[in-house]
Amino acid sequence: MNQAPTIMEEEKILRRIPLEILILSFVMALGSIFLFKPLTALFVLAGGAFSALSFIWLKTSVSRLLLKNEDSPSKKMGQSPEKKGDRHLHVKNGDSPLKKEGQSPFFLPDKKKALRSALALYGIRLLLIIAIFFIIIFFFSRNIIAFVAGFSAIIPVFLAEAVVALTRMKQWKS
Repeated sequence: MNQAPTIMEEEKILRRIPLEILILSFVMALGSIFLFKPLTALFVLAGGAFSALSFIWLKTSVSRLLLKNEDSPSKKMGQSPEKKGDRHLHVKNGDSPLKKEGQSPFFLPDKKKALRSALALYGIRLLLIIAIFFIIIFFFSRNIIAFVAGFSAIIPVFLAEAVVALTRMKQWKS
């Protein structure tokens, strides 16, 4: 099976999304200057910038969590992985670290720590987003819709990227 979006294409798309969010929010802000006040346009642009930063932070956090497998203790024990997802199953001396510890492959001690830190960072990120929204509601309650419009620029960007990726696919999965 030939999959259209390769890993490199996916990385290009993921790097391009924040820029596209900023461009779309800038265009929306430009249009809102003529329809509303300049402060409204500023909030649309600020919402888009905040959305792009939030996406970058989330992408970085998820990448770190997924790449944490590279530094796992099982690799230090002399593991020779055949597949990326099977690193925890193959050890040179034939003994699985899972048999010794009695744990499932997903919950090795290092992965538990990485998962906890990723969830903590995600919680902090969510609290910061909520705090920003509350600050805007408290001080600029008339412009919250403008901020939300800019913050929501990520949705049409994702839809456009999905449509482009689907049009590039040569064969549909059944």
